[in-house]
Amino acid sequence: MFGLRDGAVSRALYLAFCAFVFVFLVAPILVIVPLSFNAEPYFTFTEGMLRLDPDAWSLRWYDALVEDARWGRALANSLGIGVAAALLATVLGTVAALGLSNPAMPLRRLVTGILISPMVIPVIIAAAGMFFFYSDLRLTQSHFGLILAHAALGTPFVVITVTATLSGFDRNLVRASQSLGAGPLTTFRRVQLPLITPGVLSGALFAFAASFDEVVIVLFMGGLNQRTIPRQMWSGIREEISPTILAAATFLIAFALVFLFAVERLRSRTR
Repeated sequence: MFGLRDGAVSRALYLAFCAFVFVFLVAPILVIVPLSFNAEPYFTFTEGMLRLDPDAWSLRWYDALVEDARWGRALANSLGIGVAAALLATVLGTVAALGLSNPAMPLRRLVTGILISPMVIPVIIAAAGMFFFYSDLRLTQSHFGLILAHAALGTPFVVITVTATLSGFDRNLVRASQSLGAGPLTTFRRVQLPLITPGVLSGALFAFAASFDEVVIVLFMGGLNQRTIPRQMWSGIREEISPTILAAATFLIAFALVFLFAVERLRSRTR
């Protein structure tokens, strides 16, 4: 009896702790959603909102978000730069992961550390270095320069996910393909790629998310024509305090939920 009671108390404490951690992590993010429907230009809950007065709730900030051309250009830049950077990072990261998965490759640990170093180095240091490097190449304040910079940030995510997928790959399949006369490209396309596709897609999603969410590198390297959604939100906070930022943040939260769902489906498929 005491054992059952102790088990029930332990389970209750465990669930309470999990609930506390969940609220601690998620509550500051979810509070943005109801605030984005505030009819007043404030970043706090008004008395009418707390009373659930219909007149205190409005879609005016979502209308302002749709009607403002600056937000439309920022969204187009985020999507264009993010997709291009993710594609480039996926190609580079997949090729690098294939090389790192080969036991015959020398200095694998050193090369792996170098490839994933952009994840460890503070972003502001990487942004400053990229600014001086791309300034000499005259690629600052250009979409192509931002694509290259964001691809450098996204490649480590692809390397890690594809390498993890290849850790359970049976290399006897490669040897069998080669013994049947297939070349390296054919072996990759018809043997390896179908089996590691979930890992490749997961890495591509992470690379896109890293680009879509990045603001520091855009501050260093981007101009007026390269403003992305995070850069526009930063400008809105610095220049004009408007709940339109909360409406944009709500859309980003919805995007993050869709992203997490897609990654979970791919992870399940990988298993």
